[in-house]
Formats: sequence, C-alpha cells, structure tokens
Amino acid sequence: MSKISKLFKGTSGSSSSKSSSSSGSKSKHRSRSGAGPSPQEAIHRLRETEAMLTKKQEYLEKKIEQEIIIAKKNGTKNKRAALQALKRKKRFEQQLTQIDGTLSTIEFQREALENANTNTEVLKNMSYAAKAIKGVHQNIDLDNIDSLMADITEQQEIAREISDSISQPFGEEFDEDELLAELAELEQEDLEEGMKKMSTLPSVPTTKLPSTRPSQRTTTKKRVEDEDDMKMLAAWAT
Repeated sequence: MSKISKLFKGTSGSSSSKSSSSSGSKSKHRSRSGAGPSPQEAIHRLRETEAMLTKKQEYLEKKIEQEIIIAKKNGTKNKRAALQALKRKKRFEQQLTQIDGTLSTIEFQREALENANTNTEVLKNMSYAAKAIKGVHQNIDLDNIDSLMADITEQQEIAREISDSISQPFGEEFDEDELLAELAELEQEDLEEGMKKMSTLPSVPTTKLPSTRPSQRTTTKKRVEDEDDMKMLAAWAT
C-alpha cells in the first residue's frame, strides 16, 4: 500500500472517529435538553415577546401618523411624495395587523400555559393532601375505634346512672295525697275561726235615732217672738 493511500485511510478513520464522537456528544446534548423548558420559563418568554410586539405596535402607529401628515402636507404640492407616504402607511398598517394577530395567538398560548400550570399545581397539592390523609388513616385501627366508642358509650351510661342517683332526695318519703288532705283541713280550720270572730262583733241597733233637725213648731215660735220684738221697737220709735 502506498503512503498516499495510507494517508487517506488515516484521515478517513480520524474523520469518522471525530464524526462519531461529535454525533455522540450531540445525542448526549439532545438527551439532556430533551426535557424542555418549564411552564414558568415559557410564560416568561411569551410575556417578553408580548412586550416587544406591543412596543412595535406603538412604533408603527407613530409611523402611520407621520406618513399621514406627510401625505396631507404634499397632497397638492408633490403628489409623488404624498403617494409614497400613503404606500408606506399601507405597509405599516399591514404590519400592524399582523402584529395584532400574533399578539392574539401569543396571548391565547400564554393563558393556556398559565391554566395548565395552575392545574398542575392544584393536582400536586391535592395529591400531597391525599397522601397525608392516607398516612393518617394508616395509623388508625378500626378495631380500636370500635372498642373506643364502646368504652365511651359505657362511661356515658355510668355517668347518667350516677347523676340519677345523686338527684334523688334523701330522707323519708311522704304521700303527696295525705299532705294535700292535711292542708285542706288546715284551711277549713282557718275559715271556721274567721267565722267565729265575725259572730262576736256588736249588733246593729234597731231603734230609730232622734233627728238633729229642729222641729217646725220650735221654728214657728221663734218667728213669733221676733215679730213681737220688732213691733215693740217700732212703737218706741214713734
């Protein structure tokens, strides 16, 4: 084999080894980056794009206003310049329309990502809570619960019996009917004593009391005497 062929063979082998190593590194890089960006990163990128396109919108709106001013200024003086300004205005308006559509798409995509991220977080928290509940229930024995509830019921019954025993009165018990009969006798005795006291009061007099008004005869006599006195005074005066 000639030196030239050996040279080409060596270069080809080295190139193949380099290509294989480079392809291996690329595959490793792809496998590492195959997980993709996180939802937060994607949302952040979309918001940055929205901000950039919003600034571009403001820039195009200002350019459209400037072109309108130029067209109005050169409308009668320089029609060519006015037409060129209107053409530029049309291009700016087309760009503005495209940006509006792009912003709508980005906004929809961002909202979808935000909702998906929220749902993911909610599911994670729900799963975490479910595991916590499961762990709590694993430490609870159902047989122990039944025995505990039975003990509680038994203790409640004992406490009720104790309360009933304490609430019962001590000492001798009397018949309520006999007590009522005795009370009626006492009331009857009081009534009879009251009647006796009323019978000892003085009787009302039956004779007619003399009247304190003077009689008609006495009044007439006094009147006659007064008339006689008046006659005597009249005679003396004459």
